[in-house]
Amino acid sequence: MEQEFGQGYAALVAQDQALGSLGSRTVEQALADGEPVRQVWRAVVRDLDVPPEHHHLPDRRRSRS
Repeated sequence: MEQEFGQGYAALVAQDQALGSLGSRTVEQALADGEPVRQVWRAVVRDLDVPPEHHHLPDRRRSRS
């Protein structure tokens, strides 16, 4: 989220923005409830109209070789 929105705004979005795709929970609430990170990111891009070219979330498992 910081890469897309910047550090300060990403923190505000994660803490304060209730997303319909997350059942009206914030990003922080969804993650605390155990929602997978990719599912939460998909909700963010859907609900906040992130441009398609910014939808990619790196797979950290692949970058750890």
